[in-house]
Amino acid sequence: MKQNSTAKEQSLNPQVVARPQSQVAHAGLLDDRVLLALHAASEKKALDPVVLDLRDIASFTDYFVIVSGANERQVQAISDEVYENLKKSGSPAARVEGYKTAEWILLDYGDFVVHVFEQKARTFYDLERLWRESKRVELPADIAGESSSLRRES
Repeated sequence: MKQNSTAKEQSLNPQVVARPQSQVAHAGLLDDRVLLALHAASEKKALDPVVLDLRDIASFTDYFVIVSGANERQVQAISDEVYENLKKSGSPAARVEGYKTAEWILLDYGDFVVHVFEQKARTFYDLERLWRESKRVELPADIAGESSSLRRES
């Protein structure tokens, strides 16, 4: 009975897309740098973190890390935190785009790309739908749980 109510809740929530188990990857597969980026983003209260595994469908990168901020200042703060944490760990970004406008900041690390969106821009560009053939990575509870509780408070 509990599974049915969960499935019903997911179908009523447009942000949650039920995926077949074959389209879900596990966080244990993630590189430590991707996890560091997720934790850095969560330190700045990033919303709705998603990691898409693109290894089977794209050759230019392995993962997309997608997070949102409520406004331009938060988007820049999230981007700064990810950038600085990864730089300190020895992984400087190869390229950063969109910082000034802070609607969509892209941090390119080669084998993964971090996308930090302002909420309206994330809805507009909808990378999760565009890359729907990718596998969504099941995130660790400490990262996924923080974003869920922040969504409920909003």
